[in-house]
Amino acid sequence: MGELGEKIKGNTNEAIGETKESIGRATDNESLIAKGEAQETKGEAQKLKGEVEGALGNDV
Repeated sequence: MGELGEKIKGNTNEAIGETKESIGRATDNESLIAKGEAQETKGEAQKLKGEVEGALGNDV
């Protein structure tokens, strides 16, 4: 997908995950908290992948 695309997907997943986690905490929903945390982690990994692609080129 490329550096920029991965970073955008990562930022999106982080934002959605944070929202899920916040709603989960407000409603005392442990499942939603866990899903939000997992989605944030996925977003962080996507952003890291984008940074690696940027450093090494899109051949990764």
